[in-house]
Amino acid sequence: MVTGASQGIGAALVRAYRDRNYRVIATSRSVEAEEKTAIIKGVSQVLLDVLNKPLESTYVVIEEVDLDNWGCGGLPTAQYRKLRAAR
Repeated sequence: MVTGASQGIGAALVRAYRDRNYRVIATSRSVEAEEKTAIIKGVSQVLLDVLNKPLESTYVVIEEVDLDNWGCGGLPTAQYRKLRAAR
């Protein structure tokens, strides 16, 4: 899982893992419909460019997981973020 995946180091990690055929779970802030469209288009294009996988046979799934349903650093994510913010 990569957090902060929308830019910078997080985005670079997502690309690096994806390019090595890892299943990548990436998180970032809430994503708008237009941004989801861009993500689907971009991921599909990478698969076409790198693997010659036709766009017609590429499926991209964007799964949004509620903040309450995952954790980091041994804590629920909301608690982890509060702890980090207090530092």
